[in-house]
Amino acid sequence: MVGRTMAEKMMAAASGREQVQVGDVVTANVDLAMANDITAPLAIRQMKSAGANRVFDPSKICIVAGRHAPFRDSHFASEVAFVEQFCQEQKIERFFGFGEGMDHALIPELGYVSPGMLICNADSHACTMGAFGALAVPMGSTEMAYIFAFGQTWLVVPPSIQVTYNGELSRYVTSKDLILATLKELGVDGARYKAIEFVGNALAPLSMDQRMTITNMAIEMGAKTALMEPDQVTSDYLSVRGASAGKAYRSDKDALYERKIHIAADTLSPMVAKPHSPDAVVPVEELSGIKLTQIAIGTCTNGRLVDLQEAAEVLKGNKVAKGVRLLVTPATDIVYRAAMESGILSILQEAGATINPPGCGPCAGIHMGVLGPKDVCLATHNRNFRGRMGHKDSAVYLSGPYVAAASALTGVITDPRKVLA
Repeated sequence: MVGRTMAEKMMAAASGREQVQVGDVVTANVDLAMANDITAPLAIRQMKSAGANRVFDPSKICIVAGRHAPFRDSHFASEVAFVEQFCQEQKIERFFGFGEGMDHALIPELGYVSPGMLICNADSHACTMGAFGALAVPMGSTEMAYIFAFGQTWLVVPPSIQVTYNGELSRYVTSKDLILATLKELGVDGARYKAIEFVGNALAPLSMDQRMTITNMAIEMGAKTALMEPDQVTSDYLSVRGASAGKAYRSDKDALYERKIHIAADTLSPMVAKPHSPDAVVPVEELSGIKLTQIAIGTCTNGRLVDLQEAAEVLKGNKVAKGVRLLVTPATDIVYRAAMESGILSILQEAGATINPPGCGPCAGIHMGVLGPKDVCLATHNRNFRGRMGHKDSAVYLSGPYVAAASALTGVITDPRKVLA
């Protein structure tokens, strides 16, 4: 029998089958159903309009209203109130609508994610949870309405792409640079409706926070899901948070992949994606000197404590360049408090940064940092499509925290190795 990939094994388990193969359509049982303040109201109304009155299992539903916190207008205040009332009626205890932050960072911090789970989230960056060996799949609001009511969904078993990172990362090169290098290789549609499986010895030293940056951006290549095999780092993270050890799935050595990609981690420079696509990636040295008006560090891709620590390492004792706005958005209130207690926020503020409350904020052009027509922004976000952060004539570059912080000091795109040499 031909070996099976992680994705194939996990879809077989979720659908109660002994085995599945690429192209099979399966009906799978969902372990955790999620939505946010944009997608949840749509799903709830669709569920009710179809005549469903009760959710399948209140303990398996989680709604995080962190996209617009604090509310940018009365409409979203009303929408979150609507969702909160629904959760009260349905006895859904996992409702977060009071500034707790972004679901993709908050849920693992609270210990709600374990290896082997099937997680469906009405948001494209659901694949973040694949860093834990969970099968995490994005859904539309209509599909989520069905899941809320019945706890099941249908999936097509996808082919898998294996991405191998080998070698030791150089100083100031991070997991963000690994995934940007992968985007350069695969493009924005190179993994459309496929599973990306990340492997290689370069992953072993990375923390779970750093690994989540990689799986978070698999969707930028069109991936249906992203996966990493759980290891001791995973177990330690789960144990500290009282999370279940779950069930670890691993690909067979003779598993069949549609494509295999090898990236030499030890040869990478800090990488930057040019406007207006996350796959327009080049080494930072090719863009040095491009003038910026705004730097944005944070949100669900690079807004965890390690990211703020990296920025503080660069900014400590220095000042942001005149004429540049530096915005820092912690991913969650847990990160915010940890950064405050450790003195990181003080370092950033003293350098001239504005600290946003946890949430989506400027990343999606919602509020707290929307760009005007002449703005050029360098962000640690996951997307830089035209108009993503505001005006269609603005320009957004993507990088990791080291490049962003170094550039904040100079006012132009800057190689951190030159600032910190």
